[in-house]
Amino acid sequence: MDSIIKFSSEDCGTCHRMSHYDASVSKELNLEFIDVPMQDTNTYRKYRKILLAQYPNKEGMGWPTYLLVREPNDNFRILGEVKGGMSKGDFRKKLIELKENQ
Repeated sequence: MDSIIKFSSEDCGTCHRMSHYDASVSKELNLEFIDVPMQDTNTYRKYRKILLAQYPNKEGMGWPTYLLVREPNDNFRILGEVKGGMSKGDFRKKLIELKENQ
């Protein structure tokens, strides 16, 4: 199963707004949802290698940044990304487009 990994900050208002629907939309599209708040040291440490593979120095990240990843706990492969805030409908549309391009 592919996963959506959300990298966010507890101080980010946009990240908080999207948390009202991002997990449910991901599950609706049969994607495992993994929430990685940057302040959660243990969780961040577990998924840091994936984030740094996409953003080696974290430049260009959006808040939040969602990465579509195959096998996040093994030999991961980043399949695409969605960055920044958007409506529930736009978020669903972008995830569907990412899935269709695989």
